[in-house]
Amino acid sequence: MTTPPGIADIHRAATRLSGLIVETPLIESPELNKRFGARILFKPETLQRTGSFKFRGAYNKLSSLSDEQRSRGVVAFSSGNHAQGVAASAAMFGVKAMKVGNVRKMGAEVVPFDRFLDDRMAVVRRYMEQGMVLVPPFDDPAIIAGQGTIGLELMAQAKALGVSLDAVVIPCGGGGLSSGISIAIKDASPGTAVWAVEPEHFDDTCRSLARGVRVSIEPGHTSICDALLTAEPGAITFEINRRNLAGGIAVSDRAAAQAMRDAMAHLKLVVEPGGCVGLAALSSGEIELSGKCVAVVLSGGNVDFGTYAEIMAAA
Repeated sequence: MTTPPGIADIHRAATRLSGLIVETPLIESPELNKRFGARILFKPETLQRTGSFKFRGAYNKLSSLSDEQRSRGVVAFSSGNHAQGVAASAAMFGVKAMKVGNVRKMGAEVVPFDRFLDDRMAVVRRYMEQGMVLVPPFDDPAIIAGQGTIGLELMAQAKALGVSLDAVVIPCGGGGLSSGISIAIKDASPGTAVWAVEPEHFDDTCRSLARGVRVSIEPGHTSICDALLTAEPGAITFEINRRNLAGGIAVSDRAAAQAMRDAMAHLKLVVEPGGCVGLAALSSGEIELSGKCVAVVLSGGNVDFGTYAEIMAAA
């Protein structure tokens, strides 16, 4: 396994990203604070470049490559957000990127595949054999370090507000976001609990934490949280999460949909299903909230208009 990144790597990533990313604010809702009996601070990466946190890791990864490596082009597999982050980063470096709609607009070539039936490594291997560099979605030190810059921002913003965070709640797919943020959180505040939240039936990190080893989900399930549908945690991400997380929480599609409606009604934000699972987890009863101060990462807002309209109308 490649050596996991540390806090110094996250600080270097922050320097690379300085002036390029949106320093997303911490926002809150009096109505949600009252509902949960706590102060809830939301970190809306929905406002980030390309509409999700993924640009941070993708740009940091491309920055870490040599000029010779970048000249050969990059390839990535993704359900959408990572592809957009890679495509936008590649365009900034003038790099050819392989990876529907927004990605093409950024200049990347799109190769469709079935995420449930196709071997995605087999799909990208032919491009890697041509010399292109793989930019993986989560299990890579540079990707993890880039995502960890959210944790640096979050802790600095909380300090500026004069608050001490009791917990930080983070959406989790392969674990790149939660592992990166957890490094920064634990460096600044070892006593702050960090929770990873996954869709029901795609709770591979939850199951792996309970077993102490990486385990895969059982096949045959679907979820509206398409950005978080991984079969197994990454080797690097799980090693970090195993050390740093207080635990994992699985939420239903119904809970994620209600959280999307809450985000619209009380935060005036469009949040995709997977991006809203942290907010959904606040209603799970698994996190002690009474009188606490808790930060929740809203990881992305790239949701199909029709899907969003149906979820809003279901209220």
